[in-house]
Amino acid sequence: MSGKARRTDSLTPPSPPVGESGPTGAVATDGRGTPQFASSPAAPGEGDEGPAEPGGAAGADQPYLGYWARAWRRFRHNRTAVAGAVVVLALCVVAIGAQRIAPFDPQYQDPNGTTMLGAPLAPGPGHWLGTDADGRDALSRVIYGAQVSLLVGIGANGIAGLIGLLLGSLAGYFRGWVDTLISRFIDIFLAFPVYLLALALVAVLAPSIRTVIGIVVFVYWTSTARIVRGQVLSLRERDFVEAARAVGQGELAILLRHIYPHLIATMAVYTSLGIATTVLFEAGLSYLGVGAPHGTPSWGGMISDNQDAVTTAPWLVFGPGAAIVLTVVAFNLLGDGLRDALDPYQD
Repeated sequence: MSGKARRTDSLTPPSPPVGESGPTGAVATDGRGTPQFASSPAAPGEGDEGPAEPGGAAGADQPYLGYWARAWRRFRHNRTAVAGAVVVLALCVVAIGAQRIAPFDPQYQDPNGTTMLGAPLAPGPGHWLGTDADGRDALSRVIYGAQVSLLVGIGANGIAGLIGLLLGSLAGYFRGWVDTLISRFIDIFLAFPVYLLALALVAVLAPSIRTVIGIVVFVYWTSTARIVRGQVLSLRERDFVEAARAVGQGELAILLRHIYPHLIATMAVYTSLGIATTVLFEAGLSYLGVGAPHGTPSWGGMISDNQDAVTTAPWLVFGPGAAIVLTVVAFNLLGDGLRDALDPYQD
């Protein structure tokens, strides 16, 4: 367009807004006399400035954040999730540093740890949670009990999660006879009563921490496998998987590069929630006497050993009971917070 034409256009009075009539009731036009209708989109390049660039006027107010940055922002703004994470971190520190934090060895029997009549000492200076009937410091045993509970909770649940991830992804991705075989195995394992199965296994194997971990892995991989299978059944039909097949990527490469990264959020949430369930399960086994060996400081075992003294020495049950409740609530809050933070539809 020539300069003269540009000057003529610049002198044209401004037209009414798009879709409105002018003073005479005519349809509004642009500077070149082209009718403008509200229902008709503007032609490419006319009045379309395109999306705002990051760092521009819009980007300066709201900078672009990736998926994990947005997830971290949502998580740190969730006070209950942060509180749960802080408690979980503190429990891990206590379990790792139990030898330095505990005032006494958990098996040490203090000669002055009972009354003249042989009753446990009440909480006080020197024994902040009192002592048991053998003169052992209750606080030290609670601190060392965190090692057993977290070892079983995190270790066994992690192994069960890996097995469930592997078998569930194979069933969901390959389908057919692979899916049928793995799904029937899952149904068989879910049909067993959990505690009866644990009692049967302990009757064959001696009670130990390894036995408890084996029982947890044997029982709890099924729930993870079912969840992962459902996720993979949906992911395998997505466009990015079809595109990977189209360019000639193998099945293993698709699983490792395209399927498993999308399962990180799901595994993080269900693993953290599963730890709380596993801690309760281990405490229940120890309470029944089929968990940690007798004498090993375990929260469930401590409650079982001192349940007869609940009216005369309630602190012996309160300490480990409060530790179990605190641990389970903390991991549940952490899991709920991770579920909300890793949900992309929360924004």
